[in-house]
Amino acid sequence: MTVGAGEIVAVMGPSGSGKSTLLHCMAGIVAPESGTVVYNGQTLSTMSDKDRSALRRTEFGFVFQFGQLVPELTCLENVALPLRLGGLSRGKAEESAREWLGRLEVDGAADKRPGEVSGGQGQRVAVARALVTGPKVIFADEPTGALDSLNGEQVMRLLIDTAKETGAAIVLVTHEPRVAAYSDREVIVRDGRARQVEMVQ
Repeated sequence: MTVGAGEIVAVMGPSGSGKSTLLHCMAGIVAPESGTVVYNGQTLSTMSDKDRSALRRTEFGFVFQFGQLVPELTCLENVALPLRLGGLSRGKAEESAREWLGRLEVDGAADKRPGEVSGGQGQRVAVARALVTGPKVIFADEPTGALDSLNGEQVMRLLIDTAKETGAAIVLVTHEPRVAAYSDREVIVRDGRARQVEMVQ
């Protein structure tokens, strides 16, 4: 399986087929039992844990089904967190975070904690956090799975539009055809194997 720069690929398949495992292998979160994952000429399995962590922090962005925001931090602090971990000062990190919250249309949630915002708002905050470092690849695992159809459509539109603006590729795990319709092509996973690739018209 190959993902090109700026490409949007939907990974589809039934529950338990291995979609999320494939995503985690591609992102260097877990090591595959066989085969290799190569990013920008680097084989992830030969990199140190420290280098893989740095890669995930700077080159990759992540959006999960339930956002995975830190409940003790404000939404602004959540978005700024990857920049702070990268060594950026608090002021500059929060300035960039505030800009991204505005682009994702949730700037009014900046000073609220995740438990104080709606599911749709929280997922937009998660998208802002994924994009704030300027990643080359965004891994999205069922990003609309916990949202109603209207909020799901809004989150996908914002995710796709901002990724296209920045030139980021997206690997999108979903079982929903309406979400996969945003992609350039689909990879179908069944029984742990990518058996079929379909171009989306």
